[in-house]
Amino acid sequence: MDLPEDCWELILNSLGDERRFEPVSLVSHKLLSITNNLRRNLNITQQALPQMFNLLRRFPNLKKLDFSQVTLDVDGFLCSVSEREMDLVSLNISNQKEFPITGLQELASKNKNLKELVCSKIGFLKDEDVIAIAESCPALEVLDISYPDYDCSFLPDGSQDYRSCEGFVSDAGIYAMAMKLERLQKIDISGNFFLTDKSLASITANCRLLRELVVNDCDCITEFGIGVLMSCSRNLSSVSTSGIGISPIHQFFGQHFGEARNLCEIDLSNSYLSDEFLCSIAEASLKLEKFSLSHCHNYTFAGISVLLRKYQSLEYLNLQAANFLIDESMIELSKFLQSVISINLGYCSKLTNATFFTLIRNCPLLNEVKMEVTNLGIEEFTNDLKINPRVKALHLAGNGNLSDEFLKKVALLCPSLQVLDLSCCLGITEEGIGEILRNCREVRHLEIYFCRQLNNLGIDFELPKLEVLLASASGLNEDGLTTIANNCGRLLYLNLDKCLNVTTNGVVKVVVNCISLREINLKWSNVNVGIVAWMVFTRPSLRKIIPPGGFTPSDNQRSYFFNHGCLVCKG
Repeated sequence: MDLPEDCWELILNSLGDERRFEPVSLVSHKLLSITNNLRRNLNITQQALPQMFNLLRRFPNLKKLDFSQVTLDVDGFLCSVSEREMDLVSLNISNQKEFPITGLQELASKNKNLKELVCSKIGFLKDEDVIAIAESCPALEVLDISYPDYDCSFLPDGSQDYRSCEGFVSDAGIYAMAMKLERLQKIDISGNFFLTDKSLASITANCRLLRELVVNDCDCITEFGIGVLMSCSRNLSSVSTSGIGISPIHQFFGQHFGEARNLCEIDLSNSYLSDEFLCSIAEASLKLEKFSLSHCHNYTFAGISVLLRKYQSLEYLNLQAANFLIDESMIELSKFLQSVISINLGYCSKLTNATFFTLIRNCPLLNEVKMEVTNLGIEEFTNDLKINPRVKALHLAGNGNLSDEFLKKVALLCPSLQVLDLSCCLGITEEGIGEILRNCREVRHLEIYFCRQLNNLGIDFELPKLEVLLASASGLNEDGLTTIANNCGRLLYLNLDKCLNVTTNGVVKVVVNCISLREINLKWSNVNVGIVAWMVFTRPSLRKIIPPGGFTPSDNQRSYFFNHGCLVCKG
């Protein structure tokens, strides 16, 4: 405790997550004071509103406030927050029924350094709202006004009738906003159905520092508008145009890739693409690092092959639902993936074990593989296998043919594994999971949703790194929970929703032994509802409990539990 305070700050900041401050803060008044001063982020929940001003006093150096989980008079609370001396740089007011214009104006007038504003899914967002944002927060660098909720009625054909809307964001509003936000570097206008290419022209002309554009699901914005923006925004490094209805020709859009020399991230998900278009990207000689063609149509192996051959420094690749891909084509493409860190081949239904083990062998920098809902498990193993210590995350959910033998191979080839998702892999048992956990001692996140044959983790040794276990609708039983209680003492999150074989006795053992447990979900389990109060008072680390069905805490009970630091939801 004689260490200088700045040394303690370095030590605590190295933990990497502010949630880890809590146990440290219980050691002494000095560490409590230091951790309070170090906290920068605060998420306000509905239940925490009565304590909000106490929290603001406790954490004097907050930089980010998140009100996205609050639906009650956010406008008034923002006005109240503005009365305190703060230096906010980020504010999230998403999911509100209407835009809290007065509160934002008050708060922004006292926080001149506000650089990030997230107001996604705002009800009835209008031109005057986005203009008020620009006038109140001229220093904004990041703005998210995506997917406003207009609560429109439906026409007989099932489409939405926007004629009933009271107001919406139009090109005129974007123009007035862009005129005042000269420092803007990132904007997300996704889901604003009434915006056209004129909005992109306004952003291009006024926001010269723009680096990132997200314009998904905007049916009236075309490849022409995006092409103009790319040709004029020299700093543009990232563009996402998912689902905007790009035509098969892409003539204008494609010819402007060469103008955006700094473009390194492109997301064209849910688009209709041609091989010629992919070739035009290849010819542009970009600094491409991330590329997504998730759920795209019409392009073929020939087009993606040309592109990957050109950009062999690509680090992130998403080819989700590219149903033309087969093992032979992925073996060929793997030659160009020497720099790939993350690859998504989910829903590529023709890919099997050969693709998986080829990637592990041929991609030396590979960190993450996503192959959900493919055909893993239907092919014999090859002898040409290679250990890859770089692989940290495998997302293999929905592979019904996956076997314990496959998991045993994974355990040998990926010894540094930290994240594993095997949800809906119905053929696996504790034999395969046990082998993974025995060889991969760094596993901290395990998902086994709907693995009904999995009754136990199949281990008799400690797993000090396991923090998240999501086992909804799995076959875990009392013996399985006993194993978890005895060997996973650092568990933080446990989901036992729909686990009909778990018992009250097993849950008691977990709560007693897992001293860091923060959240537990027991919904639709057969656990006795009387255990809830005992859990709150026995395990002080618990912050959220979803109780068994049939338990609905009264307002007094909910308040009492919350005053002990735990949110008890409706069962």
